[in-house]
Amino acid sequence: MRKIRVLLAGESWVTVSTHQKGFDRFASGMYDNGQRYLEAALKSDPSIEYVHMPGHEVSERFPFTMEELKEWDVIIISDIGSNSFLLSNRVFVEGKKEPNRLQLLKEWTSGGGALVMCGGYLSFSGFQASAKFFRTPIEEVLPVDIYTFDDRVETPEGTEITIVDPEHPIVNGIKGPWPNLLGYQEAPLKGDAHLIAQSQYGHPLIAVREYGAGRSMVWMSDIGPHWCPVEFTRWEGYATFWRNAIHYLANDP
Repeated sequence: MRKIRVLLAGESWVTVSTHQKGFDRFASGMYDNGQRYLEAALKSDPSIEYVHMPGHEVSERFPFTMEELKEWDVIIISDIGSNSFLLSNRVFVEGKKEPNRLQLLKEWTSGGGALVMCGGYLSFSGFQASAKFFRTPIEEVLPVDIYTFDDRVETPEGTEITIVDPEHPIVNGIKGPWPNLLGYQEAPLKGDAHLIAQSQYGHPLIAVREYGAGRSMVWMSDIGPHWCPVEFTRWEGYATFWRNAIHYLANDP
């Protein structure tokens, strides 16, 4: 049986800290990632092959050709800005031309691929609009339009999730109320998109869209803390939601 091949790009970071101790100080660095919860959810399904490409590898390792993109059934972009796809070393360091990989992703989706964007401080527009996916080729692909300003909605009071279409395959088998989130991205739904879930403030949280021969989906919050608390990631519906989503996007019953 052929497995559904899923690539997650992003969801890693390096933290550099300065420790001031009286007269003296020193610096320390730490690498971490936020994808372990999604990894566990998808690897629990034997029909899914999941690969994570950390953020610092994207500029040089993310596919540069359509042939390379076609190796994947579903590609997820999560918490990594547009510059990492647009500015390879060849472009930024050597000043030479390179394929626009966001344009390639648009064409790949139109040809039958499945593209997902998840929320985060460097997703959609992002923190101080620094993710800057607005006015890029993949904005046309997604179920939502992207604001040109900081689009974060911080909800320390909790984001309540309302399932608008409980019959949709992506939420099939998920019972009872969903745990609260602590934030998400705000974005207006496209006219031909299908809304599955929204917040108590009427903002889309899960939406899908047909694009050419392919499909796209948005999950407007994190895939892990802080917006998506550990309580949410440990909830049995988390894994069910993501497994359902991958099968739906890959058009695999």
